[in-house]
Amino acid sequence: MNSRAQIRLLPDGRRLHLQDGPIDLIVEAFGAPGEIESAYREASARFETVLDELCSELVILRQQCLAESEWPQGVIARRMMAAVLPYASEYFITPMAAVAGAVAEEILAAMRASAQLSRAYVNNGGDIALHLADDEKIVVGIVERPHRPSLFGTATLHACDPVRGIATSGWHGRSFSLGIADAVTVLAERAAAADAAATILANAVDLPGHPAVIRVPARELAPDSDLGHRPVTQAVGELSAADVNEALRAGVKSAERLQKIGLIRSAALKLQGETRVVGSVPELSPSLVDERGLVHA
Repeated sequence: MNSRAQIRLLPDGRRLHLQDGPIDLIVEAFGAPGEIESAYREASARFETVLDELCSELVILRQQCLAESEWPQGVIARRMMAAVLPYASEYFITPMAAVAGAVAEEILAAMRASAQLSRAYVNNGGDIALHLADDEKIVVGIVERPHRPSLFGTATLHACDPVRGIATSGWHGRSFSLGIADAVTVLAERAAAADAAATILANAVDLPGHPAVIRVPARELAPDSDLGHRPVTQAVGELSAADVNEALRAGVKSAERLQKIGLIRSAALKLQGETRVVGSVPELSPSLVDERGLVHA
């Protein structure tokens, strides 16, 4: 039995909070009371095994993903590998780029296997796995920066939409970034896929060698970082309008390519007050509603 995991209902009595080490989830299910209870029970039971399962294969998960890479054994770890493999031939990426989305997917899968739910989501620090039954919808808030839940827009997702995963990345976020995007939010068919793509696109929004960008080797900040000695962004000074446009243009080019080959459905890229949208974000609109009622991406 995992004695570290913290599992509790939040004060609103509707959402479940699951925390173990660096994994911090907000879960909400909709349906009959008995079904919700069953879903939360199974989510809690599965969650207690997640961190130890990932740690047992951490050596593999922190290695660069290549076509010939050894595959991990755990179901979450294999989902992570599958999500990053499409990028392995062109980019440096490790399975850890998809860990948050993959964990969210696994907890949602446990809930769905045990209960009949009309809607559900698992939010892992802004990387979200969604379930929508027939005719259901959910409103998702899109943040300006991953570390600060201030919204610049919302997207309304319907059951008929193929999107079931949303992820946000940027240099302000929990993980290191090679780029300078304040936030890149990706909508994809799976949460792990969205997570991997958000990492790639946040790295693509960049101005290599720009004097206003301060970078530090990742291992100087975190000795066990999977990014090794690659320089990660620590500060971005005020940029000119031309600089912002150039950096976003690079991100848009990459996002359009990922959309074309089917790895993402859409993306919103944000840098110093400017936003670019690639693809069709369902019912994207400015945030004019109470943030407390939204799922934050």
